Amino acid sequence: MKPRLFNRSPVTLLVFFFLILALAASTRAIRKHETTRTEEKPAAAAPVAESKPVTAAANSPADGELARLIDQAIDQSEFSSARWGLIVISRSDGRTLYARNADRLFTPASNMKIYTTAVALDLLGANYQWRTSVYSASQPDGNSALNGDLILYGRGAPDLLSRPKKDETASLEKLADDLYQRGVRHINGNVIGDESYFRADPLGDGWQWNDVQWYFGAEPSALSIDDNEVDLQIEPSNNPNDPPVVKFSNAQDYVHLANNMATVKRGEQMTVGIHRGVSDNEVRVWGECPLGSRPFGARLSIHDPALRAARLFMDALRARGITVGGAAHTRDFRVPASERFDPSRAVELAYVSSKPLGEIVKATNKESINLNAELILRTLGRERGEIAPDTDSHKTHERGDDEAGLAVIKLWLNRAGIPTNTLALHDGSGLSRLDLVTPEATAHLLVAISKTASASIFQESLPIAGRDGTLKGRLRTFKDRVSAKTGSLTYDNSLSGFLTAADGEALVFSIMCNDQTGRASGTRLIDEIVAILANYPSAKAGNP
Repeated sequence: MKPRLFNRSPVTLLVFFFLILALAASTRAIRKHETTRTEEKPAAAAPVAESKPVTAAANSPADGELARLIDQAIDQSEFSSARWGLIVISRSDGRTLYARNADRLFTPASNMKIYTTAVALDLLGANYQWRTSVYSASQPDGNSALNGDLILYGRGAPDLLSRPKKDETASLEKLADDLYQRGVRHINGNVIGDESYFRADPLGDGWQWNDVQWYFGAEPSALSIDDNEVDLQIEPSNNPNDPPVVKFSNAQDYVHLANNMATVKRGEQMTVGIHRGVSDNEVRVWGECPLGSRPFGARLSIHDPALRAARLFMDALRARGITVGGAAHTRDFRVPASERFDPSRAVELAYVSSKPLGEIVKATNKESINLNAELILRTLGRERGEIAPDTDSHKTHERGDDEAGLAVIKLWLNRAGIPTNTLALHDGSGLSRLDLVTPEATAHLLVAISKTASASIFQESLPIAGRDGTLKGRLRTFKDRVSAKTGSLTYDNSLSGFLTAADGEALVFSIMCNDQTGRASGTRLIDEIVAILANYPSAKAGNP
């Protein structure tokens, strides 16, 4: 039997033949198209951090010129071998004007304070205040005595003072006066400096041991006092046979000093060595001080500030006429459960409130105060840690309030659409060498906080170029047009904030320089880049 195909008429066969030809031609065209797509040059892979800059496509001739100027400034400078990360964003339409390694990880130094203070302002509010209280087991008895210990209970106030400072009153003096006004004349017990409100190690994760003896490495405590630091002063002797005078201001015998300085002839070079133990208050000073030389000063941190606060409070009580039968002691969160203090079961006899958070943040960012940032971070964890519960089942220790605070910051960033899966946040101040962020995340954080109710308070907290804070001596030509947070560690510099361009356009920028090992500081080139931005003649959308 013949196939049905050959049962058809010649016309039918002819039509079928042309259909086959058309189908074959179509198949060849498709194959040719697929071959052409396959042979196209593949897109370039994302460059590594050390490669040429990744620059956003120019939105206008002005944007292209901006990129050329910044690239030239970096690539032709003595800092070209350092790692640079930059991003510039327009606040008006959100477009990226320039980017260079913006999605790569950098050590932010004190730009980390931007993360801590912005999130704290948004979640706690600018009017948040810390409360430092004095507790006892009962009210004073008929003889004006308190039977039992007196508890000085801290909750992380950054501005607790033992003596007046500028226009600020002495917190401990006020507490002692309030106790006296309540009729207290004698304490039949000890004075306990209780810092158990915070659950965290006294030093930040990733801090270097040789940083912690200086004021910028002061250990955060729920009962911090006088910035947790003392001033060391070295004064030359008038007699070549006598050693220089070495002393502390307001140390109250809390810091023990070994003076091994020697006096040398007039005109010789001064040499000074200072060492404080990581876990004690033993300070040794050595070196040579020439006759007639200028005095030398240094700011040192103290160990166990809660104990110092307790001792200073005892002094304040006695100065007010209240006797104390016992001694000064401390208590932290590590004590057994049976010894922990519960404020809800005690009598609050007096308290002082700190300045509002908005004022504390302003001082923190303008003067780059590490201690304040760490206390804010731990407060954020203590007050809002429940919104970011600990989900790490592999940890072998209790989550500290610093870790809780960092988890809250990451949650805030994620909710703002800023991915955190590659970021490494380890402290609140940026002193840690383990902190890793991107310029892109930093700039977008600035954009995000500028859309909140805390926008103006946050921006006003940043140093203003040529006017105040850590930018007082920088960028004077652009006074009041640049407000930004500085950052500096050995080999690392950063600057991130807000800028008004030459034509009035508002910009957000983040500049980070790591691995800068030259003899000069990379801040000079950072300021040059900011000057390029400040002179930027941005082209609005639709303009040539």
